[in-house]
Amino acid sequence: MSGQIVEFATNGSTTRGYLAPAAGGSGPGVIVIQEWWGLVDHIKEVADRFATAGFTALAPDLYRGEATSDPDDAGRLMMALDIPRAVQDLEGAVEYLLAHDACSSRKVGAVGFCMGGQLALAIACKNPKVGAVVDFYGVHPNVTLDFSGLQAPVLGLFGETDDFVSPEVARKLQSDVTSAGKLMEIKIYPGTGHAFFNDSREDAYDRDAADDAWKGTQRFLKENL
Repeated sequence: MSGQIVEFATNGSTTRGYLAPAAGGSGPGVIVIQEWWGLVDHIKEVADRFATAGFTALAPDLYRGEATSDPDDAGRLMMALDIPRAVQDLEGAVEYLLAHDACSSRKVGAVGFCMGGQLALAIACKNPKVGAVVDFYGVHPNVTLDFSGLQAPVLGLFGETDDFVSPEVARKLQSDVTSAGKLMEIKIYPGTGHAFFNDSREDAYDRDAADDAWKGTQRFLKENL
């Protein structure tokens, strides 16, 4: 891995994250927000992929040191997450990234997976310094979204056979965003389920959908940052 663990200020304290500077020295900033597993190697590798693509990526450790590969533990960690504190941690991550020499953009993108997709929307609804959101099959029952503060356009990427975020739920989210006068486009990949982007999970990964989503994510961020 090419990045490193850094500390940044958040709500009078500090927390950690994985920083992967752009391969060319500087690039647009992207906050990469974890799935319910925590800040695991897969999320760090996604940050590294962004760095290789010319972005400077920061993946905050929202569980503050905890991570797991067990679904039951992951569910417990997700439901125990203090959402207001997590959003504050993301605010700190935004400020840290924008002030970093390797960040060339005036706003950052927020890209989240599963739980992180909902949190990407949450921070964008609160912080106008988020200039683009990519929500990969976002779900968290305790995250309440107020789209009145959303200024960033949103790209939603979902699986047709997702048991957590069905196409109907995805379309309802898009309707809620656009009804609030905001911008959201979605893409639903046929025959794919939840976590289709996670190449560390053979049971979920779909190479074709993941490759297309990756290209679309880069294009969307470059257009809006």
